Amino acid sequence: MYNMVRPFRIDRNILGLRRAFFIISGILVVAALIALPLRSLNFGIEFVGGSSMDFKSTGEITIEQMRQAFDDAQVEGPVVQTANDARTGEPGFIVRVPITDAQQASAVADQIVATLGLSDDSVEVNTINPSWGASVTQTSAIAFAVAIALIIIYIAIRFEYKMGVCAVLSLVHDLLIIVGIYAITGREMTPNVVAALLTIMGYSLYDAVVVFHRINDNMSNTASHSFMTVANHSINQVLMRTINTTLASLIPVLAMLFFGGETLRDFAFAMSIGLILGSYSSIAIATPLYALWKQREPKFKRLRNKFGEGLDEFTVAEQLGE
Repeated sequence: MYNMVRPFRIDRNILGLRRAFFIISGILVVAALIALPLRSLNFGIEFVGGSSMDFKSTGEITIEQMRQAFDDAQVEGPVVQTANDARTGEPGFIVRVPITDAQQASAVADQIVATLGLSDDSVEVNTINPSWGASVTQTSAIAFAVAIALIIIYIAIRFEYKMGVCAVLSLVHDLLIIVGIYAITGREMTPNVVAALLTIMGYSLYDAVVVFHRINDNMSNTASHSFMTVANHSINQVLMRTINTTLASLIPVLAMLFFGGETLRDFAFAMSIGLILGSYSSIAIATPLYALWKQREPKFKRLRNKFGEGLDEFTVAEQLGE
């Protein structure tokens, strides 16, 4: 019986691209931070208060005619979206306006109906007051804070706190970019988007935990490799799984985005971006940050000095018998 070291497999030098990943992510995050004060988020009426008018069976009326009718009624800032009736499939519109008085909103809706020659029962008006919107904003913020705290606690107990911090930093990276995209595109932030963001946090956390779990399993080989090499090998082991999981999740989300109604599209738009970012950040942000942090520990610092800053070929020692 004798010891023999064999190559495990040829790894892609993914963590060797970490500087490029950090530059790309840095540009995206800075762009988002610049966009937020310049463009500001377009919060839905659920957050700031206002009225939603659901016009059904509008026939041949165009979106331009609907906007013109609101202009004639001297309503500022109407958000007009086309919509089809879920039961009949007939065309219609959903219009959101910053009117928080229910009687005034009903009066405006009646005026629009008269202007466009629609039937009296073709519109439904829902009004949300600002105090309720503030409550929704507060509960959404609390939900995010609690979710992030629980993520750190879970990973700290299951693995170690450094992994939890790196996972949360990758989550913040994802959320900032998504919110920045919403600011740049002017898409409306609704409770559906908040639900999508919370769901995205779960997907992103899952991808990070899968990589961290593999790193934990490979820690026994750190005596013969730098920690960066072990982390890179761990990413290579789960890379195809991450890609397949992301694609399997993305296909139905894209179907909702292109073929669903407006409510589903709000959810699917955030989800589609988040699924891609979540997979990217677990590999390009969470893992390299953790590896860089871990290499500062005395044990792994000595290994880094021994094996160098680069990535060597990952190998495992096997006990082979005659």
